[in-house]
Amino acid sequence: MADIKVLTDECTGCGSCVDACPFGAITIEDDVAVIGDKCTYCGACVEVCPVEAIVLTKDEKRVQEDIADYKDVWVFIEHEHGKIATVSFELLGVGRKLADDLGCQLCGMLMGHGVEDFAKEAIAYGAEKVYYIDDPILEKYRTEPFARGAVNLIRKYKPEIVIYGATTQGRDFAGNVATTLYTGLTADCTGLDIDPETKLLRQTRPAFGGNIMATILCPRTRPQMSTVRPKVMPMPERDDSRQGEIIKETLEMSEDEVRTKVVEFIKSEQKVNLTEADIIVSGGRGLGKPENFKIIRELADVLGAAVGASRATVDAGWIPYEHQVGQTGKTVRPKIYIACGISGAIQHLAGMKTSDVIVAINKDPDAPIFKVATYGIVGDLFQVVPALTEEFKKRLGK
Repeated sequence: MADIKVLTDECTGCGSCVDACPFGAITIEDDVAVIGDKCTYCGACVEVCPVEAIVLTKDEKRVQEDIADYKDVWVFIEHEHGKIATVSFELLGVGRKLADDLGCQLCGMLMGHGVEDFAKEAIAYGAEKVYYIDDPILEKYRTEPFARGAVNLIRKYKPEIVIYGATTQGRDFAGNVATTLYTGLTADCTGLDIDPETKLLRQTRPAFGGNIMATILCPRTRPQMSTVRPKVMPMPERDDSRQGEIIKETLEMSEDEVRTKVVEFIKSEQKVNLTEADIIVSGGRGLGKPENFKIIRELADVLGAAVGASRATVDAGWIPYEHQVGQTGKTVRPKIYIACGISGAIQHLAGMKTSDVIVAINKDPDAPIFKVATYGIVGDLFQVVPALTEEFKKRLGK
C-alpha cells in the first residue's frame, strides 16, 4: 500500500504539482494543493514540488522467497460452446518459443466438463503436458470456479509463466487469478520474449494510445502472467502425432460456494467478426462521410469479407466501434486486408500489419499505409473501389 499527503504549512499553492499530475488528481483549494481519489501514487508531483511539501510513502516491495521453484510455461486453453478459442493455439505457438528459450516444458491449463478431447488438441498444437480439471461446475465459464481451479493448480505445480488470451473471458479470468496470487499481470500484450541475460519474461504492450511501446518485467513474484491479443501471434502447425501427458486434478469446490449461475446465453445479433475473417475491407477518413461506407460494404459483400474501419471514422460516428481495426480496436490477421482511404497511422498499422496480403488504396502517394502494403494503388478510391467490385463480380460470377 502507499500513502501521500500534502504538508499544508509548507505548500505555497504554486500549482507545479497540478501541471505535473498525469491523472488530473490534484487541485488548488485555498492556496493549498489537494490530492483527490484519482491519485495512483506515481510520485510525479513529489518530484516537481519546489518546497518538498508533498510526501509519498510506500511499503517495501514484496519479494517472493520461493521464486526459484517455479518452472515451465503454461497456456490457458480457453473454450466456449464446444470450441477452443483460436487465440489459445496462437499462444501455444509463442509459448513453445518461450519454453525453448528457458529450457523448460510447454503446458496447457484446461478446465471444463467433458472436454478432455480439448487436451488432446492442445497437445497436437505443441503442449507437452495438459493440467486438466473436470467438474460439472466448470461446464460453463464462471469467474469463481475457474479462478479457484487455476489458483490451486498454479500453487501446486508452480509454473514460471502463465499466458492467457486477451478475450472477454481471458481478461476477466486472468485478473482474478493474478489478484489472488499477488503477482503481476500485463494486459493486452503484443509481444513476448525472454530476456537473454535475466531470463525474465519481457512483456511488450502499447501505452499512451499506442504512441509508445512499453516493455514490462515481473522480477519479484511468480508466475509472470500476461494476456495477449488474438491474431497477434502466428498460428502454429497442428500435428496429431504428437504425444503428451494429461494430468487430471479435482476442483475441490461445491456449487453452493459459487455466487453466480448461468441462466441463459443470448446470442448477439452482431455479425462483425473481424478477428476470424479471412478477408477484410476497411474504410478510413478518405471516404469523406458515413454514407460512403456503402462502396466498402458492396466490395465486402462480393468478396465475402468483413467490413473494418479506422479509429477516425468510428470516433466520428460513421460506423460502430465493433468495426474498428487498430491498437484501440481489434487486432486482425486476415489473408487479405484492403485499406481504402486509410492513411496508416501507427495505431491502425499495429492492428493489421501482420495480414498476409495488404492492398492499400489512397490518393496520397506518401501515405504511411504504402510502407506496409503488399500492393498499393494510388488513386481516387471512389473510382478504384467500384471498379474492383465490378471486376470481382465478373471473375467470381456474381
